[in-house]
Amino acid sequence: MARIRKAASSGVHLASRKTIWLIAAYIRLSREDGNDESLSVTNQKKIIGEYLETFFEGEFTLVDYYIDDGLTGTDYDRPDFQRMIHDMEAGKVNCIICKNLSRMFRNYSDQGYFLEKIFPMNKTRFITVSDPRVDSFLHPETLQGLEVPINGLMNDRFAAKTSLDVRDTFATKRRKGEFIGAFAPYGYKKAPENKNALIIDEEAAEIVRNIYQWFVYEGMSKNGIAHRLNDLGIVNPAAYKKSKGLNFCCPQSGKNDGLWSPSSVTTILKNKMYLGIMVQGKQTVISYKVHEKQAVPEEDWYMVPDTHEPIIEAELFQKAADLQTRDTRTAPAGRSLYLLSGFIRCADCKKAMTRQKTKNIVYYYCRTFREKSKNACTKHTIKEEVVVKAVLAAIQAQISLVGSLAEVVEEINKSPVVKNESTRLTAMLHLRQKELDKVISISDGLYGDWKSGDISKEEYTRLKQKYSSQAEQLKITIQNIQSECQVMAKGISKNDPYLAYFLKHKNVKELNRGILVDLVKNIYIHQGGEISIEFNFADQHRRIVEWIENNQNELTIIGEKNGKTA
Repeated sequence: MARIRKAASSGVHLASRKTIWLIAAYIRLSREDGNDESLSVTNQKKIIGEYLETFFEGEFTLVDYYIDDGLTGTDYDRPDFQRMIHDMEAGKVNCIICKNLSRMFRNYSDQGYFLEKIFPMNKTRFITVSDPRVDSFLHPETLQGLEVPINGLMNDRFAAKTSLDVRDTFATKRRKGEFIGAFAPYGYKKAPENKNALIIDEEAAEIVRNIYQWFVYEGMSKNGIAHRLNDLGIVNPAAYKKSKGLNFCCPQSGKNDGLWSPSSVTTILKNKMYLGIMVQGKQTVISYKVHEKQAVPEEDWYMVPDTHEPIIEAELFQKAADLQTRDTRTAPAGRSLYLLSGFIRCADCKKAMTRQKTKNIVYYYCRTFREKSKNACTKHTIKEEVVVKAVLAAIQAQISLVGSLAEVVEEINKSPVVKNESTRLTAMLHLRQKELDKVISISDGLYGDWKSGDISKEEYTRLKQKYSSQAEQLKITIQNIQSECQVMAKGISKNDPYLAYFLKHKNVKELNRGILVDLVKNIYIHQGGEISIEFNFADQHRRIVEWIENNQNELTIIGEKNGKTA
């Protein structure tokens, strides 16, 4: 910048002629100031420029404009503010000028720290051109009065109120299921006509679908999925956003090489946004002054269903979630999971079994016996091929059974009368209600026993707590039975999920992870080689069998009545 020389207006300020002022003009635009960035910055430049041309006394050089756009003034971790301070400490700047105190500080303690310590230590002149007018060189007494600290306190309180208002606004939007993030999650993009709504980004959504398919049905490990995506030249979510022209940044963005990692795959597999649920509020800043983020407990997240189109079906998402709870470790370089990984367990200690290959034969052993103590469990050794054949045979038998059940269900539904009421559940509900009434009656009588002197206050307190706990547990049990009754009341059709899941594999000839994920919960290996299989849908199987038995009994009774009538 050109050097400007001006004569001092009075003898009082002749000392200013001896100093060449190296000026840093600081400008800050916060979000609450509005969206017209150029106008706001231009106005601040204009105000500062007019002051320098008209009112500034002494010889000066305008070193640079330091501009922080869209940043809060409640802390000093601002890029250009830090650059300005660095230039001051390096001797490049000895005078700082800004429009007013709120442009420089909205934190009362920061204002005092810089005006009373940092600027004086670095022999730096500080000027504001609007009220309250400050010039630490010409009028140092202004810093000792009340106006500057009072103004600083007001700026601080304004920032606090603004922060609270913004938080309330964001909370309202989150409760309504409006998206308020700067960038849409991978697989989505902001709707052009509504920045608070999400629509599917088909290019990225297809990658999300592939990740779930590979993980659940093709048995690929997270590490394997990451390798596959990288081999295909597909960039990770952060790099994808940048490739679309978005100004995406995060704390680690400078180190992002564009490659997928197992952790980025895990993030995709756990994100409920893909179910059409708006999930927000996972993190919060500590305060309006301390901007470090803290994790928020999941129960306090904002989750609003059906706010946008899902990419993943709930059923597939749940299968992925279930698989992630299983022990599915692979070798460091492994890209695919072994067929039985996460499914095979010791029948005694219930721990996942360990796999070992010896002379091209694969064996499974109890991990507790192998890795912890030979006294804690037994070996439970078994060949993998034996397990695979047994599980395949069991699944084929189960499918055959389900096929027979489906035929019976279809036949029953053709009859004129279908009974959708469970005698067992009705009897159980009646029994639990009777137990609850009894417990409540005993609990209500305790007060009289205490007052009559039959029991002490300590006994009354202990017994009251005991029976209250029993009553609450019985109420929960009754609610669960009532829910089962409601499900039973809807009846059974041949399209029941339990029947459909098994029947879609009715021609299975070879076992694969997709079948295991669909049908099997656990495979238990007993000492001696016995194998037991816990299938998925155990409750649904019992419900269907009970429904069939109830209706077959009902049809038998009707048939007998019709026979007598004839």
